Order: sequence, then structure tokens, then C-alpha cells
Amino acid sequence: MKRIAVLVSGGGTNLQALIDAQGAGAIQNGTIAAVLSSSPAAYALERAAAAGIPGYVVARKDFPGNREMTRAIVERLQRLDIDLVVLAGFLHILTEEMVAAYPNRILNVHPALIPSFCGAGYYGLHVHERALAYGVKVTGATVHFVNEEPDGGPIVLQRAVDIQEGDTPETLQRRVMEQAEWVILPRAVSLFCQDRLVVKGRTVHILPACEKEEPLC
Repeated sequence: MKRIAVLVSGGGTNLQALIDAQGAGAIQNGTIAAVLSSSPAAYALERAAAAGIPGYVVARKDFPGNREMTRAIVERLQRLDIDLVVLAGFLHILTEEMVAAYPNRILNVHPALIPSFCGAGYYGLHVHERALAYGVKVTGATVHFVNEEPDGGPIVLQRAVDIQEGDTPETLQRRVMEQAEWVILPRAVSLFCQDRLVVKGRTVHILPACEKEEPLC
């Protein structure tokens, strides 16, 4: 059984999607063992407590820089014997120590179809504002492994969402969460925990459940 840690900074809607999926048995061979928050006031900590999941605070304000905070997070994760790290609305930049400690073991969900509307400065409502300003007809969400480049790691899953006439950044954000993020994030976590993800270069291969112990052809 793989131990999962979810890193959060705010309300924790993606965390709740993972909690709900776990309760429904949709995350196979994995359990959410910890929630780490960059803010003691994050509502995500209340969601974790309600689900009986231990919550920890590693507050950005307690450290002189992102590197020191990253090192503290890595130390905490290692003490908790974590196998998979999930970034679910974590709003701070993690330095290379995190990727070095958990190569191809960190998943992030981004509210666009990477490589569109991603990278530095693309987070939260900003992503949806720019998608609408550009006039695209389809957006969505992406789950990817984390590397040193913002939103640049190998893509695990994507799901498209149509943009509708009259959409605002807020209505689009909500629909992308409901139709895409909350669907593909638990799915990607479950695939990882089943050892069904194989990374070769920039490509993530998904093994059928019956072949997870077999070499990739």
C-alpha cells in the first residue's frame, strides 16, 4: 500500500476529490497518509481532519526562502515514509531538492491542456482569464509529473472541457474542476499506486492492469 501526501495552500477542493475517491475505493493500493499545508488557516486542513487524515503545517513565513521551506517539506515527507506527493493547489515554488528526493513521484494538476496556458504566472483564475482572452474553444486539465520546469514534466492524463458562450473565468474554473480536475487527478493517483505508469523520456505509458508486472513492449 503506497502512502500519499497531499500538499495544499487553500480550500482543498482537489484534496476533497481525492478523499472522496479514496472513500469510494477508487484509489487502488494507495492511502492518503498526510496533508501538508503552507498556511495554518487553510480550509484544506479541516477537510483532512474531518476525514481522519493527519495534517501538518510547513508555513512559508517561517522560512527565509523557498529552498529552506522545500528542505523542511522533504524532511517531513521522508519521516512520514511517503511514496507519492500530490500538489493540489500548493501555491509556492518548490526548489530542486523536492524533485531530487521524489523523481517521477510528484503529481501536479494544472487547469489547462498543457502546453497551453502553463508555466510561470499561470495559476488559479489567471489560467482561465487567459484562455478566454485568447478565444480558445476547448480547455481542460492536465495531470503531470513534476520536474524542475514549471508545468514541464511528463503528462500523465488530460481531459478536455468545452468553453461555452458567456463563460466567465469563475464559471469556467468551476466547470474545469468538476469535469476534468476532479476526474483525472484521482485516476492518475490510482494508476501510480498500482505501478501502472512507466515514464520513457517525455512520454508516460499506462500499462493495463493485467500487465503491470510485465515489461513494456
